[in-house]
Formats: sequence, structure tokens, C-alpha cells
Amino acid sequence: MKAARLRAVLAAVLVGSVAPAVASSGSSGSSGPDRAAGCVTPTTHRTMYVEELAPGPDGSPRLGYGSAPGAASIPGPTIEMVEGECLAITVVNDVPAATLAAMRTDPSLPLGVSLHVHGVKYTPSSDGTVHNQSFVPPGESRTYIWYAAPRVTVANRVVSLGTAGYWWYHDHVVGTDHGTGGVGAGLFGALVVRRPTDPRPDRTFVVPMGPGVSFGLQRHPDMPELVARQGERVEFVVIGLGDGFHTFHLHGHNWADNRTGMLVSAADETALIDNKTVGPADSFGFQVIAGEEVGPGAWMVHCHVQAHSDTGMMTFFRVESNEGGAVPAVSGHEVSGHEHMHHGAHP
Repeated sequence: MKAARLRAVLAAVLVGSVAPAVASSGSSGSSGPDRAAGCVTPTTHRTMYVEELAPGPDGSPRLGYGSAPGAASIPGPTIEMVEGECLAITVVNDVPAATLAAMRTDPSLPLGVSLHVHGVKYTPSSDGTVHNQSFVPPGESRTYIWYAAPRVTVANRVVSLGTAGYWWYHDHVVGTDHGTGGVGAGLFGALVVRRPTDPRPDRTFVVPMGPGVSFGLQRHPDMPELVARQGERVEFVVIGLGDGFHTFHLHGHNWADNRTGMLVSAADETALIDNKTVGPADSFGFQVIAGEEVGPGAWMVHCHVQAHSDTGMMTFFRVESNEGGAVPAVSGHEVSGHEHMHHGAHP
């Protein structure tokens, strides 16, 4: 694989999304998983391809999820669902068996990849783990079914919590039976579950914090800026990966410390924050209006663990003016993130 392909793939580490894109699949795949309670039949069908990418700078393997053959990226496509939606995702394993064998820490472990998700409902056959035999061997496919169960209340009492929130998905098989090798190689992505009345953003940026001291395997200056137009509604999804703890900080903007990052009324006294600590497997998200009350400019996004930001765990949220002309680059190395892939049923 050529170096240009590697740069294009890794430029997806921090990316904005504005349009649906994961390919639909009319097939249920080679397996027929059962469904979580409430999911009578899938309302949406998608296909995800797992592929080997060019090695990292240190020669370590890189793997990615993609919405079409040859489209794998790090992170994988952002998946969007609405509470009440039932999604069937057919995963095609195109990673060579030799690659998976070389990444395996225990030769007795089976070869394969998987799709394990946080936050939504599924049965053991869609767990994406070795112990539930819900992985995908090399050259095969498997369908996983996720149900975004809605919140249910009866007489002002919550009887079902619902699933709306900012979550993530990842491999749980490659390298170890916990998927440590898969996550470390790039097999992860964001899942956003909304309620039907939630406002939709103009673009979404996924910010993976880790593995190691990186934003999804990249460091400044070899990572894209996050670019938006002043006044756009911008969504950030932050995911904690690997073994480290990080602190996400966004300059010039703040948000409410709740599910959406937005205040629900004039009387809402939810604390406002611009800084949030992320541990392994944590995820959160929020929406802001780009440049609100501060105008256009290059606003730093970084880990506020000082040693992490000093070693390159940072980039810029660049807000462009609506009055014409782009905001000047903040350094000699300017990389604009390409538009990420967003999908889901929208009522």
C-alpha cells in the first residue's frame, strides 16, 4: 500500500461528518442472530468491511472498519441511530489470516475480527466476543443486530432507561480475547444514539483519546484540524482508548455537563464545563455553536494532561468566518479533516 494511502487513511482520525454514507445491505449475512426484546425486525441494514491498512510509522499493524471495500479508516465510520431503531450490520472480514495470526498473543485463540458495541441492546449472538462465539473468521461475514431501545416512563416513573447517548464500537477478538490488538491497531469508531427530538448537528468530529498518548494513533502536527464555519452546530464525540487517562479540553467554547451538552430551558442550572476527564472505554459528546460569542479563529483542542499535550496530543478547531476568506493556518503544517461517514434512520 502506498504512503499516500496511509496518509489518507490516518487523516480520518479526527474528522467531520455531514452526510449519510455507510452502504446498505439487502442481505442478512452468513449468520442469523436473534434480536433483543423490542426489535421485531431490523429497520436498517448496513455492511462494514474490516481491512488491513498500511503499517504505522513504527511498523505496527493497522486495521480499520469501512463502509465499502477499500474505504477502511481509523476511526471507522460514525454510526448514528435513533431510539426505537433496530440496526443489522453485516461485517465482512477481509483481513488476511496470516496478519491476524501474527497479532495473536496465544496460538490457541481463534482467528477473526468482531464488532462489539457499547450502550445499545443486543443478544449474545451479537456480542462480538470469543466466549459467545460471535466473531467473524477470515474471509467470512456475520450480521450483528443492535437495538436502540427507547426510554419508557409510566406514571412519571422510568421503567426503561433508553439508550440515547454517545457510545463507541470496537473489536473484541484480535490479539487477545479482549481485542487489545484490534483496538490498538485502529478497530474502533463512534456510535451516536439520539432521541427523535434531539437537534441534529451540521457536522460531527470524532476525537479518540488514545491508544497511548495520541488522538487515535496520531499526534500533532501529523493530524487534521477540525474545520467548521462560524454559526454551524458542531458535535464532538470523545472516546477513551487503551490504558491511559486523558483530559479533553476545547478552547473558546463550553457546554453543559449532561447527555447532549445543551441546556434544556432557561431554568436549567446544569454545570457548564470546557474540560472533561476520560478514562479507558469512557465516551461522551456534546454540541456547540462554532465561534459563538468568540468569533472565528483557531481554537486549540488538546489533552490537558500537560505531558500528553507537550508530546503532541493536540490539534485545532478552526472556525472559518462567514464573511469570506479562510482563517489563516496556525502553523506551517495545516491538514484539514475530510468529511466522515454518518448514517442512520432519521424520522
